Amino acid sequence: MQESIRMLRKLPSFAMRRVMGTITHVSTREPVAALTFDDGPAPEFTPRLLDILERHNARATFFVIGRLAARHRKLVERMSLAGHSIGNHSWDHPSFPLIEGHKRREQMRAWEEATGPYGQRLFRPPYGHQSLASRLDAFWLGYKVVGWSIASEDWLGFDADCLAERVSSKIRPGSVVLFHDALYMVLEDRFADRQPTVEAVNILLKRLGGRFRFVTVPELLKRGCPQQRNWYYREDENWLSKLKPVLAYEA
Repeated sequence: MQESIRMLRKLPSFAMRRVMGTITHVSTREPVAALTFDDGPAPEFTPRLLDILERHNARATFFVIGRLAARHRKLVERMSLAGHSIGNHSWDHPSFPLIEGHKRREQMRAWEEATGPYGQRLFRPPYGHQSLASRLDAFWLGYKVVGWSIASEDWLGFDADCLAERVSSKIRPGSVVLFHDALYMVLEDRFADRQPTVEAVNILLKRLGGRFRFVTVPELLKRGCPQQRNWYYREDENWLSKLKPVLAYEA
């Protein structure tokens, strides 16, 4: 593994992006965009969100936690049957640069077992944290790594109108938007409430439904040229130490 990393570091930046880049958006003239949701499924909030997406004829991509997917398989099945894509967000949301390579691969394979036939070869690193070594693990396991071009910042306690405005003011053809239908880890218990996100998505789809078509990430990738970047973020261990799990999602 270390020899592979040394060889990759010698590649020019452009070649590195082509081989090891993280997808952030798609270059296209078509009025299409991808809504993505991390950390679920959450039995209280994900069904509400699925109802809204169905009402607006929108498709999305859910980067689910394996541990929660195993507990709520009916929700995962419902996502898939409704035409949404399901991506890998690890088994239980550790920061990948902080754990050893064999544990990263165990996390991703445990997710595959939990999601069964519904999972797809899309991976989003927990917290967006990624090192060259963890990116290489995803590469060896055959995953496309997907980041985002617009972060709603719905983990910070903003209300629905603020979230909807934040996204609608930035969205462009080919955008990949980050939301959360759950928060697996939180700084404060109040942030676990996903109702503002659910309402924001409804506002957004009402506002933009006539201008944009919302599709899954795999569908978006077929509509233009995927844009990739060398996506490597250093983890803040002090911040991570303050987080606590939301146990209600596992009920």
